Amino acid sequence: MELKVNGKAVELNVPGDMPLLWALRDTLGYTGTKYGCGMSLCGACTVFLDDEPIRSCVTPVSSALGKEVRTIEGISEGTKAVAQVADAVKTAWTKLSVPQCGYCQSGQIMSATALLVKHKNPTKEDINTFMSGNICRCGTYQRIEQAIVEASRSLT
Repeated sequence: MELKVNGKAVELNVPGDMPLLWALRDTLGYTGTKYGCGMSLCGACTVFLDDEPIRSCVTPVSSALGKEVRTIEGISEGTKAVAQVADAVKTAWTKLSVPQCGYCQSGQIMSATALLVKHKNPTKEDINTFMSGNICRCGTYQRIEQAIVEASRSLT
C-alpha cells in the first residue's frame, strides 16, 4: 500500500489493520511519534491525518490511504497555516523550556498546533479542554499552557 507521509509517497508492505504508529516508527523510522498507552488515552502518539490530530496507536494504516500523514518530523513542512503555527509553537516550547523528560512533547506539540490552527486566540479554558487528552508524566502542564499562550500571541 502507498501512503503519503510528510509530503512524500512511501510504499508499505504491512497489514492494513496494523496501527499507524507502528508503521511510522518501525517501518518508516519516524520515531518522534511515541508509544504511550496503546489505547488513545495519553496523546504521545498524536499525528495529523489531513491536518486533523489523531491517535496513531489506534488508527489502522488502512484508514490513512489517500490522506496526508504528518508527523512531528514533518509538521513544519505542512500546509502554510499549519507550518506557521507549528513553528510558533516550537519556538515558544524552546523559549519557555517546556520539556522535562520530553517523552510526551511531540504529541503535546502536535495537539497544541492543532488547537492554534483552529483557535488563534484560545482562552485558558480552551487550552485545558483541548489539551486534556495529552498526559505529561512530569507534570509540565503549566509550562505547556504558557507556551501555547506565548505561541498564540506571536501569531496575532
